[in-house]
Amino acid sequence: MDLEYKGANCVVIISKKDIFVTDPKLSDVGLKDQGSQATAVLLTQAAFDAPVADNTLKIDRPGEYEISNCSVRGVAARRHSELTDNLLNSTIYRLDIEGLSVAILGHIDPNLSEDQLETLGVIDILVIPVGNGGYTIDPKSAVDLIRKIDPKVVVPTHYAEEGINYEVPQLSLDEFVKELGATIEETPKLRLKAGVLPPILTVYKIVRTK
Repeated sequence: MDLEYKGANCVVIISKKDIFVTDPKLSDVGLKDQGSQATAVLLTQAAFDAPVADNTLKIDRPGEYEISNCSVRGVAARRHSELTDNLLNSTIYRLDIEGLSVAILGHIDPNLSEDQLETLGVIDILVIPVGNGGYTIDPKSAVDLIRKIDPKVVVPTHYAEEGINYEVPQLSLDEFVKELGATIEETPKLRLKAGVLPPILTVYKIVRTK
């Protein structure tokens, strides 16, 4: 399984047969929209949708889905910017692909319930925004969530980076790394196999590709 980072909350997850893209609308931040050739697009919020091919499956709500040899589970969550209401208006995803479990978190309230955590289950790879700015997870909350979910691999997203014009300024990745107290490995593409995950928590900065 390969994982690439495209900016904002968008990652591309590639198996031997399928391509999954999360939150593909990047034109709002000055980048190219993704997902045109995806097998399936996973939307944590409807606002992050972008045009895709007619045969691409769009998943934008909680539920269980089977795609080729992969399974997707959507878990209802509350949007970070609307903490005063009880609406579950965002979706967290668990993707089981080639023997690995990947969790995708969007702009959510980081205070996940025991039921939400239990539904996510054991996670190998956690994709989590860390830029704060008032509408996504801040570094401290991200670290708290990482400790609760206990993945082997963390892929941070949605942090300040040259070439991305976020509507609200984001913190640098260094702020998250300092809060976590961990070293970070840099790679142009994350390639992982079931059974050969890092023995301890490893954070990867995936160099953004076009």
